[in-house]
Parts: sequence; structure tokens; C-alpha cells
Amino acid sequence: MHNELAPLIFELCAIIISAALLGTLFLYARQPIILAYIAAGVLIGPHGINLVTSAENITQIGNLGVILLLFLIGLNLQPKKLLSLFQESALITLGTCACFFTFTTLFCLAIAFSWLDAVIIGAALMFSSTVIGLKLIPTTTLHHKRMGEIITSILLVQDILAISVIIFLNMGENLGDGNVMLLSFALMLGKFALVCLLAFLGVRYVILPLFRRFDVIQEYSFVTTLAWCFLWAELSHQVGLSYESGAFIAGISIAVSHVSQAISVHLKPLREFFLILFFFAIGARIDITQANIYSLLGVLLGAILIAVKYGGFALALKWAQEKPTVRHELSARLSQASEFSFLVAYAAMQAQLLSQQAALFIQITTITTFILSTYWVVKRFPTPIAMEKNLRQD
Repeated sequence: MHNELAPLIFELCAIIISAALLGTLFLYARQPIILAYIAAGVLIGPHGINLVTSAENITQIGNLGVILLLFLIGLNLQPKKLLSLFQESALITLGTCACFFTFTTLFCLAIAFSWLDAVIIGAALMFSSTVIGLKLIPTTTLHHKRMGEIITSILLVQDILAISVIIFLNMGENLGDGNVMLLSFALMLGKFALVCLLAFLGVRYVILPLFRRFDVIQEYSFVTTLAWCFLWAELSHQVGLSYESGAFIAGISIAVSHVSQAISVHLKPLREFFLILFFFAIGARIDITQANIYSLLGVLLGAILIAVKYGGFALALKWAQEKPTVRHELSARLSQASEFSFLVAYAAMQAQLLSQQAALFIQITTITTFILSTYWVVKRFPTPIAMEKNLRQD
């Protein structure tokens, strides 16, 4: 048992130490600390000096940070408010995703990808990052201001679309059957509704009575809330949804409890630890030795895609009559690709629908948008990790 744990402990120690050292250097150089975590992955990951021999285990652990992030968002949203936000953001989200999908597909066809590769790349890159979008927005803005409400609703609708894309890709040879696709989508919505219903019933008849009886014991409230998060995350995964959607449902369901805000505060340090691993794993995926012309084109598309997404969201939010300052900042915060891009590529590879070259292209483009978008947002807008004191807000 000791021998089995030793490599993982060593890797976690190496990750945290390298993140702290590079974080210090990056902060002295007045650079965003998230980029230090990605750089640590490049440096000591499997394609660097190989202190961390596999990015897969770290990726799995780091995904816990994404689960906790979605759970915390849910803890701060009332169900009625969420439904209202979905109604407002659905048209914006669908319209912008269609625009980004079309642009990316045409770009890929222009650089000689096959039609199928181009369509899957377009589907993978049309979403924005839930992690970066929500990680870089101040908590007070996220929970109590119009901008926070809009970005949350857009990203959640995108997440549902991304899950739908992954489900379609997992159908493999049935992709051409419209009836099967429609049935699968309806089934997914039915599962989502059922999970929501069961979670809310569980809170009303199990969690709230337990909290009323034992809420004086803080440790009990903490561990029970955490267990509720992971229970619904795992159940959602088992029925074909995502861990993240289950965690968000768990958070929304428990938001009616009077202890939800206290739990939210206690969970933030735990979330930050796992998000360090998440961004490290992104860097660990980068293999500089595999660079070729398509890698350079991926970097180019990443830079162009940020501008296209900024313009697309700015136009859509203008049609929605949002204030100029709000739409400018929101468009910048949503200008990157998504962590779901990696999952879409993986699902397409598993179904033998995507070439290895196209999968690498998706990874390079996504990571490029992560780096450039993070740099832009941290330098220009309020974030919890801004270098300028007047922009640093938690």
C-alpha cells in the first residue's frame, strides 16, 4: 500500500512546489498566476522533465475542482432565479454557438481538414470555458450582479449543449439517424429533469431535517454538504449526464438551506487546491516535440477565435440591449474555448470519428485560447488574481 501511494504523493508534492515556485516568478514578472500552473505542467509533466509521468491521474483529480466550482455556483443561485436566467440566455447562447461553429468549421476546411474532422473541431471549439470564465470573475460580481447572472446562465446552457454533443458522438454509427439523435436528446432532458426532481425531494425530506437537528456541529454540515455534492455528481455520471451538471443540481437544491452561504465559504480553499491541479494538467498535455504546421495553425486559430468570440458575444449582447460596459467585459471573459473541447475530442476519438491530427489541433487551439484569454482578462478586468490593486477583487 505504501509503495502504491508513494508515486502519487511525490507527484502531488512536485506539482504544488513547482506551482508555488513558478507562481512566485510569474507574480514578480506581473503575469497571471494561472499561467504559472500551466507552465508548471509543461516543465515537470510527461513531456518536460517527467517528474509527473502521466497527466491522466492528475487530470482526474483536478476535475474535482471543476465539480466543486459548479457546486458552489449552485449554492448561490435560487431555482426561480435560475429558470429566469435560462429563458434570457438561451437565444444568445444558441445563436453565438452556431456562429462560432460555422466559422471554425470553414476555417478547418480551408486548411485541408476532412469534412468530418472540420465539423467535429467546430463543435468542440464553439463553447466557452466554465472554469476560466467563473474562476476569473469576482465572487461578489458572480453572485450579486447582473454580469455574474448572465455569464453563469450562458455557460450553463453551453454545458448542456456540450453534454448533448458528447452523447451524439458516443452514438458512433447511429449519428446519421435523425430519429435516434432526437430520441437521445429527449432522453437526456428527461434524465436531467428526473435528477433535479430527486435532488430537490432529497433536500426537502432528508437534508433539511438533518440540518435542523445537527447544524450546530459545523463539521457535520460541511461533510454532509460535500457528500451531497459528490452523490449527485456520481449519480448524474452514471445515468449519462456529466459530473459537473450533477454537482450544479446538488448546489441549486441545497441553496434553500440557511447554511448554504457558510458552506460556500468553507469550500473555497478546497476548490482552489483542485483547480491548481486542473490547470497543471492542461500544461502537462502540451508536447512541444510534436509541433508541426497544424500546431502553428492551431495557435493561429486560437488567437483569431478569441477575436471572433469577442465580436460574436458583443453583437448578441447588444441585440439583448445590455449596457456597453457589461457586454464589453462579458465578451472578453467568454472569448476562450472550453475544457469540454478536450472531452468532445476524446469522445470523437473513441467513436473513431476524429483523426489524431485533428485531436491535437483541438488541444493546441484550446490551450492557446486559455492562455491568451486569461492574460487579457487578468490585465484588463477585475479578478481575484489581478496584479493591479484596483482590479483585484475576491
